[in-house]
Amino acid sequence: MNWKLIFSLSLFGLAMAIATVYWIPGSIEWCFWLPIFLYTSWRIALKAPGKYFGHGFLLGLFNCFWVTSAHILFVHTYAANHKEEMDAFSKMPMANHTRMWMAIMGPIVGIISGLILGLFALVASKIMKKPAKA
Repeated sequence: MNWKLIFSLSLFGLAMAIATVYWIPGSIEWCFWLPIFLYTSWRIALKAPGKYFGHGFLLGLFNCFWVTSAHILFVHTYAANHKEEMDAFSKMPMANHTRMWMAIMGPIVGIISGLILGLFALVASKIMKKPAKA
């Protein structure tokens, strides 16, 4: 595994973590994640030494860490800027434990996004030719 590649690409996840707390509403968040997934998949296909799916999956988990951590740390700001999501939390059991729900749901979303990102990276590796080494 190329850990430097995974960590550096996960900085997009850190940027999205901050952006989703303060500026990006949940309804259009996918519009930002899709180009990030496409770009990072391309970079994985270009730079990873193999195991493209694994690189993509781990990147999804790293992104999950950043996003979940930011949402938990800045829960009050997140709640103020995401009324619809908070309304959904309020209808769940133990509605007063927003941070706990974020800690539970974040990794689930991370696994799902990791699977998607892994597939994107695998497909990108199949359609790209790696440059020949000199």
